[in-house]
Amino acid sequence: MKKVLSVLSVATLSLSLVLAGCGSKTEAPQGQTGTGTEGAAPAATAKVGMVTDVGGVNDNSFNQSAWEGLQKLQAELNLPKENVNFLQSTSDADYVPNLTQFVKDNWNLTWGIGFLMGDHLKKVADENPDAKLAIIDAEVQAPNVESVLFKEHEGSFLAGVVAAKMSQSKKVGFVGGVEIPVIKRFEVGFEAGVKAVDPNVEVIKIYTGFFDKPDEGKSAASQIYGQGADIIFHAAGGTGDGVFNEGKDRKSKGENVWVIGVDKDQSLTFGDDITLTSMVKRVDEAVYRVSKDVIEGKFEGGKIVWLGLAEDGVGLADTSSKNVPEDVLKLADEYKQKIVSGEIKVPAE
Repeated sequence: MKKVLSVLSVATLSLSLVLAGCGSKTEAPQGQTGTGTEGAAPAATAKVGMVTDVGGVNDNSFNQSAWEGLQKLQAELNLPKENVNFLQSTSDADYVPNLTQFVKDNWNLTWGIGFLMGDHLKKVADENPDAKLAIIDAEVQAPNVESVLFKEHEGSFLAGVVAAKMSQSKKVGFVGGVEIPVIKRFEVGFEAGVKAVDPNVEVIKIYTGFFDKPDEGKSAASQIYGQGADIIFHAAGGTGDGVFNEGKDRKSKGENVWVIGVDKDQSLTFGDDITLTSMVKRVDEAVYRVSKDVIEGKFEGGKIVWLGLAEDGVGLADTSSKNVPEDVLKLADEYKQKIVSGEIKVPAE
């Protein structure tokens, strides 16, 4: 079964190729050159830091995945533990001070995690042209910034295929955090996948406006399940924990409901009894790869990289076979191949 949609097993190789230069959407703006490619940083003294968005490093989602990428870097290169670190943000007012702290302390690379940090990281990059920075989920046009974005809509399409095939009530739900372009890609791709399989399946959508409030996620899930949906896909960071909590509460009362996780394989956190599948986004591998490039002197400032199904940057978790039948995963894989080949173009907005 794991051969059907084995995203994680090949992600490292594919992402290594992409982030080495094969998958960039745009090159450095004309008249600018990549910053920091002149020489490698001594591995023993290299320092890489990251700034989380308001979801925090333990959000069971993309912040945590990013941190796991840096932990992998530290372990594999045997860096001193203090040379890999993070600063947590409790509000957007923390973004610039946190980013600046790493930059002013001359860390080799400073990461900003999340779309909401884009303008803030751009400000810090402009004010510190000799610093090297990178960002997940936002496009920052600066010669000293490498931007990594994902085609969430493509992976979410596959989640929609699974949801449409597995729903018994013919109603499914989507819980989003803040309504920003990256989260809209999740929503739109998911609905497109649902409708491709069965146009009669209803998709109920709620945006909570938060990435760090599980109670809001639980309330939104309660509303959606209350309207008859039996499967909910969330793209809400830590707020999504509440979606799982509501699902578990209802499951314990005998209701046949499911949650589709996001970013990480969330069955590892919340269990196979409630997690139908997860739409995995390889933030960890992207952070690891770019950070390693900096240490090896291969940082490409000004580059913007997009990772989708073709690059194995997104997809369904390997554990999907625990709850999703083989025929459904086969169908999802057929759709995946059509997306990769260009036969199907998944809407992003």
